[in-house]
Amino acid sequence: MYVKVRVTPKTKKESVQKISELLFEMTVKEPAERNLANQRVRELLALQYGIDVKAVRIVSGHHSGSKIFDLKI
Repeated sequence: MYVKVRVTPKTKKESVQKISELLFEMTVKEPAERNLANQRVRELLALQYGIDVKAVRIVSGHHSGSKIFDLKI
């Protein structure tokens, strides 16, 4: 299942907003360096869907604020 995520990195407060079943807006404390923000988004998506972090894979948007993740549910 593909999920679209709009990410704002390096914020003071972390939040997850579910816009629709397959669309999220997230803010994370981690900076967009060394893949830290992407890793945190993977962790938050895994928590949201109750799956292992290894089952969440980034498909596109590695260097962008708009990302697409593949979830193996």
